[in-house]
Amino acid sequence: MSEPLVIVGNGMAAVRLVDELSKAALGRYAIAVIGEEPRLAYNRVLLSSVLAGETASHDIELKPASWWRDRGVTLKYGCTATGIDVGRRELKIENDESIVFSKLVLATGSTPLRLDVPGAELAGVHTFRDSRDVDLLLTLAARKKRVVVIGGGLLGLEAAYGLAKAGSPVTLVHLMDRLMERQLDAPAAELLKSLVELKNIRIVLNANTARFLGETCVQGVELTDGRRIDADAVIVAAGIRPSIALAKAVGIPVNRGVLVDDVMQTGAPGIFALGECAEHRGICYGLVEPAYQQARVLAQHLAGGSDSYDGSVVATNLKVSGVNVFSAGDFMGAEGSEALVLDDIRRGTYKKLVIAAGRLTGAVLVGDVANALWYLELIRDRQPIAGIRCQMMFGRSLALASEAA
Repeated sequence: MSEPLVIVGNGMAAVRLVDELSKAALGRYAIAVIGEEPRLAYNRVLLSSVLAGETASHDIELKPASWWRDRGVTLKYGCTATGIDVGRRELKIENDESIVFSKLVLATGSTPLRLDVPGAELAGVHTFRDSRDVDLLLTLAARKKRVVVIGGGLLGLEAAYGLAKAGSPVTLVHLMDRLMERQLDAPAAELLKSLVELKNIRIVLNANTARFLGETCVQGVELTDGRRIDADAVIVAAGIRPSIALAKAVGIPVNRGVLVDDVMQTGAPGIFALGECAEHRGICYGLVEPAYQQARVLAQHLAGGSDSYDGSVVATNLKVSGVNVFSAGDFMGAEGSEALVLDDIRRGTYKKLVIAAGRLTGAVLVGDVANALWYLELIRDRQPIAGIRCQMMFGRSLALASEAA
């Protein structure tokens, strides 16, 4: 008889885990997936494309309903998990229901941060995190409302791009001195800023939000230096926080995320965590690729294998506000490293390769990202690059041809 395995969360990590389990342990588990959003799992990375009108909402679904049925998975979406009874091995869900499990996987993702400033609860202050947020923002854009987006990371830039393309006047406000400071160095961020501004998005850096203006509905944003920006709506995209409430409530060890070991096991037997809600060796990744790697390891472990997760080389390879951006590894350059740089502002291209001990250790690309995955492969595999050093900036084909010669 199949073991009952319950996955809390119906996002990208959960889908990949089910996919991996269907290959590694077919028939061993009776899988149930509990999802809070009222729809099938979708590619969250493409939400901005839906907002920009480039993709239809139904086109970003990861798997059709038939895919889940064919694997015998019980889906309960539009349903909130409310608690875990570790002793009785039951997951409690809303409406006083419960579901028994032998193994439980927390793939609860994360929640958007909200600013703790006066006016944060005014009508018209929103977040940008899931498909329900997109539906609301599409309504704003259709009315050509003036929007202030707070946050110059990936989510903020994507929200700003989608709204601007849909017709709203947009001002993006960012606390730091450059956009995407966690993924880009200063020259790359400056180029990205200039390219984003060409898309009718006003960008204000070094801007700390003091309060939201208005009586019942938001009418603007006031910065700590006294500047005021008029707005009919505000989108807060200032970061995310791992969703750890379920684990914390029953004493499963947590820090910033739910603490897991190298097979994604939490501090409670038979209970695992992966994706944005998990913290492995002090790191909450918040990215898709590490979640997929964790899903593969967990599936192998649940199938009786001996794989382990040693952590991920952090990489970002995305189209940000219509601009291709890639970064990976130690792109800032630790002491003792050196950098090769190609900066072509007129063509909208920036490349930086960081080298240490004869190996590629980091990279930043803006505009031309054709060789991004090759650079990532060199970083992850720690391949010696002496034979291709002079040509590697110009792409894999030229570098490998030169090495062969």
